Amino acid sequence: MILPARYGTLKGMSFPSTGRLTATQRTANKRWAGAGTGFLFVLATLACVAGFVATYYFFVRTTTGQYIDESALVEAVTLNGPAERATTKFLDWLPVISVAIAAVVVLFVTIARRRWKAAGIALAACVAANLATQVLKDWFPDRPFRGVETIELNSLPSGHTTLAASAAAAVFLVVSPRWRPVAGFLGGTFAVAAGVATLINQWHRPADVVAAFLLVGAVMLPAGWLVLRTGNRWNVHDDRGDHWASSRLWLLLSALAGVAAAAVAVYSLIKIAPGFGQESSTTNYFWAGAALIVITGYLATVAATWLFGLSARRRPSP
Repeated sequence: MILPARYGTLKGMSFPSTGRLTATQRTANKRWAGAGTGFLFVLATLACVAGFVATYYFFVRTTTGQYIDESALVEAVTLNGPAERATTKFLDWLPVISVAIAAVVVLFVTIARRRWKAAGIALAACVAANLATQVLKDWFPDRPFRGVETIELNSLPSGHTTLAASAAAAVFLVVSPRWRPVAGFLGGTFAVAAGVATLINQWHRPADVVAAFLLVGAVMLPAGWLVLRTGNRWNVHDDRGDHWASSRLWLLLSALAGVAAAAVAVYSLIKIAPGFGQESSTTNYFWAGAALIVITGYLATVAATWLFGLSARRRPSP
């Protein structure tokens, strides 16, 4: 008896071939990274743009926003001394550190893993974010007078923060899904430290830093989606084993830092809010402003880590 090709034989018995299962596995393997999550990237990008516009309008165009922003900057004087000297040195070295980190990691990954497209997209987005910062800073008009004594020259968004955040984002884009959680946490921490340092050193107001984070997000998110779509081969998440770099601990640390900063912000604002035993502020606005920077930075870290983890292609278990 001659059996059809779709059957095999074992001691005279017939059974279905596993060719259909293999085809299913091949189909699962061919699912493109980023498939089905494009609308999430669009929503996240639009949220960054809307947040940027809202930040500019409230903190630059309104009296309340100007007062909060400027008060945080003025109260940073209380940290004069070792903290200011340390942040000054850090800010002086920040451009070199940011470029060095991005260049070394991106170059290594590009050569070792041959991720030429990803490197090109990430670096182009990094340059675009920094150019956009300088263009917007020059394009925005001077701060209008709203009864608050402040420097009228526009300083939004922060160039130093944009440089640090975009360098961290470029590294985040080119590493594999296994390494993105730890890269996100370390890069987010680096960007947050840069932003807080500009406030301590009185180079920028909190809103300048927050706007820089949002601008980087608006530029790097579309670039990240392109990296996923053009790097389907390596943007794959392996569920067959855990790795310390992909541990949920990194996401948890970012979330906890954001929650702690939110608690500091609430406590600081309650102490100066009317009707809650209002007291004259010496550092409350500063701590609230610094907390806003930390919240924004780590919220962006958590969101990016989650979104890229969701979008990475899944390798089916054998």
